Amino acid sequence: MNGVSKNQNGMSQSKASKLAKMGMLVAISIVLVYFIHIPTFTTFYEYDPADIPILLGTFAFGPWAGLLLTVVTSLIQGVTVSAAGGVYGILMHIIATGTFVLVAGLIYKKEKSRRRAIIGLVCGAVAMAVIMIPANVLITPYFLGAPRSAVVAMIPIIIGFNLMKAGINSILTFLLYKRISRFLHR
Repeated sequence: MNGVSKNQNGMSQSKASKLAKMGMLVAISIVLVYFIHIPTFTTFYEYDPADIPILLGTFAFGPWAGLLLTVVTSLIQGVTVSAAGGVYGILMHIIATGTFVLVAGLIYKKEKSRRRAIIGLVCGAVAMAVIMIPANVLITPYFLGAPRSAVVAMIPIIIGFNLMKAGINSILTFLLYKRISRFLHR
C-alpha cells in the first residue's frame, strides 16, 4: 500500500481523519452561530462567523469539500440553532456560502499561495454578494411573502450586508488559515 493503513471497514486512515476534521469544522461553525450573532445595520441581518470554519475546510480539503461542509452545516444549523429561518434560511445559506466557497476554493486550488488565497477570498466575497441579488429577488417573496418590489428596493442593503459579512470572514480566515492548516493537513 501507499503508506496509508486501513481500518476494519476498509476506509483509509487519511479519509477517516479528513472526515473527522470536517465534522469538527461543522461543529465549530454551529457553535460559532450559537454564541456569536451580531445585529447589523438592519433588524433582520445579523453577522455570524459560521463561514470561517467552512472556508478553512475549503482551503484545506478543496472546493467540493467546502461545498459539502456548507450543505451539512446549513442543514444542521437550520434545524437547531437557526431553526427560526426554516427552509428559507437553509436554502439562502447554501446559496450564499456555497457560492463563496466554490469560487474561493477553485481559485486557491490552482496555486496554494497567499496571493491566490487573497484573490480567491475577494472573488468569493464578490460572487456571494452578486448571487444573493437574484436569490433574494426570486426566493424571498416566495418564502416571506414580501412584495418583489420591496426586495428590489433593498438590493443596496443586500449587497452591503453580504460584502460586509464575507469581508470580515475573509479577513479572519486569511489570518487563521496558516496557523490551523498544519493541524488540518496532519
